[in-house]
Amino acid sequence: MMKTYSPKASEIKREWHVIDAKDEILGKVATRAAALLMGKHKPMFARNADCGDFVVVINAGQVKFTGKKGEQKMYYRHSMYPGGLTGVSLEKLMTTKPEQVIEHAVKGMLPRNILNAKMMKRLRVFAGDSHPFTLKKEKPAKTAEKTEAPAK
Repeated sequence: MMKTYSPKASEIKREWHVIDAKDEILGKVATRAAALLMGKHKPMFARNADCGDFVVVINAGQVKFTGKKGEQKMYYRHSMYPGGLTGVSLEKLMTTKPEQVIEHAVKGMLPRNILNAKMMKRLRVFAGDSHPFTLKKEKPAKTAEKTEAPAK
């Protein structure tokens, strides 16, 4: 009889990944960041354990969108007072706080459980190309490029 492997907290080794969002589609950047935060790229992945890595997203202000999302997509929040619903378009939010756009997209792709807040704490988003995490060991995130098969 085989037993199910469950990773222990002492076995989890966290790495730092840097994702450059310059001229990338928002959804593709968010998907890659969410997978790294959850730890889906590791062989010891378990849904009930927090075994993901740290993710730093740079150039958040230069991310691209498809279609007419810039004018049409709205982000809403409510102050919990009567008539307190306010909305801001994606275009306006990108000019004021581009970090929130990526954080919102990544949060929506993470599981809705107690681990969500722990995973979001390991996400760092910066509008420019500089960040203060250069002292730590960094590893650029892999891109999903197709490799050609060798000719026979």
